Amino acid sequence: MTKTPATGGIPGQAGGSAEGGGPAEAGGPAKASIPTQAESPAKADGPAETGAAAQAENPAKSGGSGQAEGSTEGGGPTKAKSPIKADGPTKAGSPIKADGPTKAGVPAQASAPAQADGAAQADAAAQADSATQDQGPAQADSPAEAGDGSGGDGGSGDRPAKGDGGAAKRKRTLRIVRWTALGVSVAVLAAAGVGYFYYEHLNDNIRKGALNLGDKQLDRPVANAEGQRPVNILLLGSDSRATKENQDLGGARDDADRPPLADVQMLVHVSADRSNMSVISVPRDTRVTIPKCTDPDSGKVYKETTSQIINTSLVNGGPGCTVASWEELTGIPIDHFMMIDFSGVVNMADAVGGVPVCVDANVYDDKSGLRLPKGTHTVKGQQALQWLRTRHGFEDGSDIGRTHAQHLYMNSMVRQLKAGTKLSDPAQLTGLAEAATKALTVDKDLGSVKKLYDLADDIKRVPSGRITMTTMPWVADPQDPDAHVIPKPGDADRLFSLVRNDIALDGKDKKKDEGGATGTAPASAKANIPVTVFNGTGTVVLPPATGRGADIAALLVKQGFAKAVSDSTPRAQADTTITYPRAALRSDALTVAKSLGLPETAVRLSPEVQQITLVVGGDWREGAVYPNGDGGDTGAPAPDTSASASASPDAKNGARKPGDNKAPESADPLNGDDKSACMKVNSLNRW
Repeated sequence: MTKTPATGGIPGQAGGSAEGGGPAEAGGPAKASIPTQAESPAKADGPAETGAAAQAENPAKSGGSGQAEGSTEGGGPTKAKSPIKADGPTKAGSPIKADGPTKAGVPAQASAPAQADGAAQADAAAQADSATQDQGPAQADSPAEAGDGSGGDGGSGDRPAKGDGGAAKRKRTLRIVRWTALGVSVAVLAAAGVGYFYYEHLNDNIRKGALNLGDKQLDRPVANAEGQRPVNILLLGSDSRATKENQDLGGARDDADRPPLADVQMLVHVSADRSNMSVISVPRDTRVTIPKCTDPDSGKVYKETTSQIINTSLVNGGPGCTVASWEELTGIPIDHFMMIDFSGVVNMADAVGGVPVCVDANVYDDKSGLRLPKGTHTVKGQQALQWLRTRHGFEDGSDIGRTHAQHLYMNSMVRQLKAGTKLSDPAQLTGLAEAATKALTVDKDLGSVKKLYDLADDIKRVPSGRITMTTMPWVADPQDPDAHVIPKPGDADRLFSLVRNDIALDGKDKKKDEGGATGTAPASAKANIPVTVFNGTGTVVLPPATGRGADIAALLVKQGFAKAVSDSTPRAQADTTITYPRAALRSDALTVAKSLGLPETAVRLSPEVQQITLVVGGDWREGAVYPNGDGGDTGAPAPDTSASASASPDAKNGARKPGDNKAPESADPLNGDDKSACMKVNSLNRW
């Protein structure tokens, strides 16, 4: 493996809750004749802006400050369910939701992210520094009085506030600064207390890029029986030295003008039902096919290559070329990307107060600068970056050990966030919001604070015990065995296939009842089963196999499916699938699958199709029988796949078989709840 120092940041955290204590206001100081009340309808004639001062009809005075989730605290007991009227931009302790200017008579909703024209949103209670000041925490949903004490995570004072559901409220407070450690800190992007104009300022900080720079991209998966889709997010750590701060953190000032490399690459797959999450790291030294990419700014065309390692794909026009390379490598369609640099990693680590990590011996890596004694330590700031960049100090000194250290770090950060790690200093929060958004590059469809928050709010539901971190199974690259790796035949595509088919890597998926033994009608006669066949054999690199859809449709007709027809609409997916629109048709769909030798795992229910639909994927570009199938009803023997050509030169020759329902051991799976994980220190880097 190459011994050059690894350089690259890693996306650090996302989601959670933030507390505002007086960031940017709009509309002037708050004036109120009564204590502001939470969880109640608000009426306003102007745009509802989180962080803007709440203006009511008569002035009110109060002293002190404090806050509680979903409530604004007044100088005396605050009661819920009393309407608030405002003539201008509202600012209250509870979040306000509006799709645009709030109209009179339309209640604003509390305890939800604030939205204005797709803009400002917040989930924690906002405070006004020159607006309504509070002496004690208010509690919503009950007439409980708030004394001088603390009414929750955000309150202040000398004694606890009283009221029903206090414990429940504390558990759901700080919803933005409690998630995710998947690559970026969405926490700071949607913090309460930022006004509309500051929100727009943060939006402008975020750099955006095209999702995919290749000539072709894979189709998104169809929705499942409940209309849900999985989400695939590519997290990238850039080694850019473009700023002085990144030069100070990453060293190598001579590289300031060099195009950055994507030294950290992880795919985060969130299941359609949000019950589990799978993470796949690909070592930066993996030689892959990098497809033809076009730089959207300069128009420069980068030719397809099979001789480069995957971290160089970022040079070929930007993150969109890395996305194209991942789709070609894995056959997994990518929905979004997020890229962060060195300074972003440092700020994310500081935001959560540090992350616990473990080493099994004293370690010193003079390349990254990491120096730790044996045991568990909380790393933050620059030391966290050193941990994430260390390769020589761990395991065999290769990039593989570094991916394992990153998995340990991410799992630990997730546990920290879920345990209630929070930010309490508004100035720190504002500074972090600035730093995080400036350090972040995302695809255009994810390029706003609101969209980032919505994504984090969606995926934070995954319990840490259902998160599985893996590294792509690999073998030494025969072209350069001392420096590079390639995907391990069989195991690598087994891992990719599980993700493509939305199967949890921990093997704990419950068997899906898509019609069930009792709810599925008997199969119809073949002649009465309509089937539409699509040619989806094209990949990011390879063109579709000519006439494949028509050939398989003709094969089905020959087998007795008189209503089988082909559709020439282009499709592109790695796996051959059969979908059906309702449970009553499952037996018919299984009959089609059996006739072609397709496994039952290829058959799935989706309300998006009108009838039984077969998409012939990149795994079946030729032949009358599905590769690795059971031979079907064609009378032809199953083909020998021991040296069969794959849809891609990289790794698509290990089709998943029934029963392969968890990550292979060669992927080094690590569960998110595993607190015993400890990095093995390279014997050459001990002190």
